[in-house]
Amino acid sequence: MIDFIKGYKFRRNLANGIIYFILGVMCIIWILPFLYLVLHSLRLDGAVMGNDAILPKQLTFRNYVYLFSGQSGNENVQATLNFPRWFLNTLIVAACSCVISTLSVLMVSYTFSRLRFGIRKTLMNIAMILGMFPGFMTMIAMYYLLKFMGLQGQLVALVLCYSCGAGLGFQISKGFFDTIPRALDEAATIDGATRNQIFWKIILPMSKPIVVYTVLTSFIGPWTDFILAKIIMADKLDNYTVAIGLWKMLDINFKATYYQQFLAGSVVVAVPITLVFLKMQKYYVEGVTAGGVKG
Repeated sequence: MIDFIKGYKFRRNLANGIIYFILGVMCIIWILPFLYLVLHSLRLDGAVMGNDAILPKQLTFRNYVYLFSGQSGNENVQATLNFPRWFLNTLIVAACSCVISTLSVLMVSYTFSRLRFGIRKTLMNIAMILGMFPGFMTMIAMYYLLKFMGLQGQLVALVLCYSCGAGLGFQISKGFFDTIPRALDEAATIDGATRNQIFWKIILPMSKPIVVYTVLTSFIGPWTDFILAKIIMADKLDNYTVAIGLWKMLDINFKATYYQQFLAGSVVVAVPITLVFLKMQKYYVEGVTAGGVKG
């Protein structure tokens, strides 16, 4: 019996050791590109492209200063790219889309979770079917509709595209609302509360995990999107978002001058959303797991 227990512990420790080793290797593979990005965004000695040195010899924040001051980093080249403007554009679009999308998703989710009406199942099925089609299938159609309305190249067009269809992604939020006892709604109704008051004053204060989850997903999409923004903005340089702007820095006409600013811009874009995600990870996971129940 003792030999069996010892053998079991040995096999368990060996299996755990192999699993931890594999996870450690995967973690290193995942973090190395980001480490390279951060280190070379701080590089002092000229352009990185074509340089065989893996680690920079000298570090400086000069590239970040050039990025936000609008300088090219080359005295012989006049700056033509405006990253601060792009960053502000992206922040405005992401923030507005996040607010509208979050409210839309939560209200649609609560409606399907609590209310019972004739075409409820039909609407849910239609939304489910529409969600199976990839978004890029409608991009060209959206472009021509926006062009017809005179919104081509405008930031408001991006906000409309990101937020108008957000309510179709109600499934996870609805699953979360299904876990909240209906007895709370019934008690509030008996006390004279309306559906509107129940939603805003009772249900939402109890739904912090799903609210945080919805806010994060609604913000990350516009913050990192490239394809739709590029189609709508075309050559409207001043209304570019950071995704298009960083792509522009790698253009053949700019990469020799702006490559290190591109690395610095990539870090600036990635770090804030990463820190927010890590801070809110607890609520994000709770929202996903609680919203996974069938309702």
